[in-house]
Amino acid sequence: MSQPSPASASADAERALLERRARLLGPTYRAFYRNPIHLVRGSGVWLYDAQGRKFLDAYNNVASVGHCHPRVVEALSGQAATLNTHTRYLSEIILDYAEKLLGTLPPHLGHAMFTCTGSEANDLAIRIAQHSSGGTGVIITDFAYHGATIATAQLSPAAVGAKGVPAHHRAVAAPDTFRDGGRAADDFARNVAAAIDDMRAQNIRPAALLLDSAFSSDGIFFPDGSVIREAADHVRKAGGIVIADEVQSGFGRLGHGMWGFANYGLEPDIVTLGKPIGDGHPMGAVIVRPQLVSSFGSNTGYFNTFGGNPVAAAVGIAVLEVIEGEGLIENARTVGAYTRNLLRALQSRHGMVADVRHNGLYFGVELTAEDGATAAAKTSSVVEAMREDGVLISSCGPRGNVLKIRPPLPFSRDNAEQLAETLDRALSKW
Repeated sequence: MSQPSPASASADAERALLERRARLLGPTYRAFYRNPIHLVRGSGVWLYDAQGRKFLDAYNNVASVGHCHPRVVEALSGQAATLNTHTRYLSEIILDYAEKLLGTLPPHLGHAMFTCTGSEANDLAIRIAQHSSGGTGVIITDFAYHGATIATAQLSPAAVGAKGVPAHHRAVAAPDTFRDGGRAADDFARNVAAAIDDMRAQNIRPAALLLDSAFSSDGIFFPDGSVIREAADHVRKAGGIVIADEVQSGFGRLGHGMWGFANYGLEPDIVTLGKPIGDGHPMGAVIVRPQLVSSFGSNTGYFNTFGGNPVAAAVGIAVLEVIEGEGLIENARTVGAYTRNLLRALQSRHGMVADVRHNGLYFGVELTAEDGATAAAKTSSVVEAMREDGVLISSCGPRGNVLKIRPPLPFSRDNAEQLAETLDRALSKW
């Protein structure tokens, strides 16, 4: 009697795993890739599946300083073996972390409030902005993603669609630096001003402008700082608050300092943090001007059972120490520029590569075709081809035609060359 081949046995095991997943988790849990990966281990920029195959991770900024970084694992396990409770007891390590984190931000941002996720951080920031401003309306970009709570999902048209955004909020065109000679970027501040005027016409008081500093879901754009500052000025003159969502763009990702908003010369009133803050440990934070929470704190208060717990604080300190000690911001800058050059070289080889947008280790590679549907299909096929060839990326943008490349910060020149060579092969299939 013949035995099944290892490949056949593996396929059967993964089918059983998918069936079990669907039965236990339901239909809302979606796996990446047509052929989902069964991951069992991670190290640095690498992920390993159940068969021992190695994948170059060029997507996950959650593990920002690398998967299972030894310094982070040591901090987590050591504190977990000592004490883990909440912030209503006195704890030096929580204060040490808050002090260290605040030290990376502009001095006008004086308070840290801890959460477990970026969604929670944005939710809390909106509450503070609405309380402080007395307004309700929030301005976002038209394909933004800011979270999964009720409040943040309603401000995430990338997830819920334009019709899912409540009538008291406003979505404006993202500052697209590519189409129409960058006209959308030039018009961004005027569009924000128009949204404020429209709110007022409907007796809606503006509360906040909420911006992802890399416009990650909108297609990854890095406009001139003057239009972002001008938009912020319009909001403040209307009595609103400026919130910089650094969940995807923060912690050295953009290669020019720790925070994405600094690229624009912007001084936000509130900064929200998540994903890379804990290198995979569930953490988030709201960093805020003290005067904005004086009334909020006395009238409303805030407590999060797990936000800012000692284990999270130990992990957060370790992440900041690794970024500084291993020179990861400089690495994002230099390796990011090297990667950009490799990706732009592909434009001369592949006509479908229309634009390469970049800042540090964050890349948006826009693909084009004779029509939008074909471009989206080709983009999806490129992502799938790279997965089969051992490199993990994703896609984004309202047209679904932008390759989203966002590797862990220890990404090297060798890794960049593998990424570019794999993308070259994937594009050559068309």
